Parts: sequence; C-alpha cells; structure tokens
Amino acid sequence: MEQAPLELFAFEPRTHHGLPLYLAPVSAGFPSPAEDYIDKKLDLNEHLVRHPAATFFVRAAGDSMRDAGVASGDILVVDRAVTATDGHIVIAALDGELTVKRLRRRNGRLYLVPANPDYAAMEVSPEASFEVWGVVTYIIHKA
Repeated sequence: MEQAPLELFAFEPRTHHGLPLYLAPVSAGFPSPAEDYIDKKLDLNEHLVRHPAATFFVRAAGDSMRDAGVASGDILVVDRAVTATDGHIVIAALDGELTVKRLRRRNGRLYLVPANPDYAAMEVSPEASFEVWGVVTYIIHKA
C-alpha cells in the first residue's frame, strides 16, 4: 500500500489561548458530583511543547500507524531535540520520502516499522539516504 505524504506545520509560540482547566478530574467510570471549580487557565503549549525552537507539527496521512494510535488526519507534535532511540515513533526521511514509523534496532540493523500488519517494515540500508527529523511526543486526534 502506498503511504500518503505528510503535511508539515511550524510551531508558533505567539499563539496563547488560556482555556479553563477544571480542578476535579472527570470520572471514566461511575459519574461523580460536578464541581464548578476552575483551577487555572490551561495553555496547551506549556504541556505539549518542551523545546519550542525544535518543535514542529505534522498531519498524519494513511493508516500504517493505526495500531499505535495514529490515525489519518491526526496532528503529531514532533520534537527534534529528543534523541530517537529504539521504540520511539519518529518522523523520518528515507530516500527523499517522509514517513512516520516506529524506529527499531535489531542485530545491528535499523528498521522503520509500521503499526499495521498490512504494511511491511523497511530496513534502512547503509547506502540509503536517511535522517530522523524528530520524535513524536504527542498525538492529537479528534474523538
């Protein structure tokens, strides 16, 4: 199956929208009495972006990472300051093509592994043009 191209977005730290953050957590089990108590304003930049100068966003396309919780249309928060290690989900350029896959090192070999059995893992050969652009730190998707 062919993977659709990724759509890249730059991080703009000047965007500030303080939204209410309720102190009481929402129960995922039995309902609890609502508390009309707002703790503070929540700025998602503070929670999702650790390294503003090294962060970008990318919109995922396709279903190769569906079993890792990445759906087509999701926005991925990518941090270039995080060192990619075995098991990380990364944005990588392989022979000129951008892709989102899990990075795996096995027996001295490097692989980009999808999270969908319909796709094959890609071995990164020593001759390949390869660069990790960054590590996916958060996945934003619509419920």
